[in-house]
Amino acid sequence: MVTKIRLAGIAQQSTVNGQGLRKVFFSQGCSHHCKNCFNPETWSFAGGQEFNIGDLVEQVVKEKYLTGVTFSGGDPFQQAEAFAKLAILLKQQRINIWSYTGYTYEELLILAKTNSYVKQMLDNIDVIIDGKYIEKLANDKLKYRGSSNQRIIDVAQSLKIKKIKLLLG
Repeated sequence: MVTKIRLAGIAQQSTVNGQGLRKVFFSQGCSHHCKNCFNPETWSFAGGQEFNIGDLVEQVVKEKYLTGVTFSGGDPFQQAEAFAKLAILLKQQRINIWSYTGYTYEELLILAKTNSYVKQMLDNIDVIIDGKYIEKLANDKLKYRGSSNQRIIDVAQSLKIKKIKLLLG
């Protein structure tokens, strides 16, 4: 099993990447290449820096004031094995996890049928903000997302009831 994860960076304390005060892990690597992406420097899969997954979990656990963590990008689902391991270890510590992705929730369900790491991510992430950033749908008044096509999805409830359950409209 993988022990390292490639990150573009870490935001130690954020209130704009999910509810509450969160640590944000920015995945390095994304093939979506959304026009006017907020983080184009995260596109290259060769950039960023490798971190030990266990060390990241230890950091989060020590920071009792955090509400949770957020996976952003890049696209965390394009490093599914490493982010699945990180999610599993964080969830074992009862850490709330949000994740951004350029995939739609429906696309992730399809990927999860053949990629066990995508399934593990879905099984351990609390909230997903799905969909590519679409410039013509951009709206800076939206909470936690950049364009109106993106949805804030309660993953556990959605998996349980087998249909999308939005956390926030």
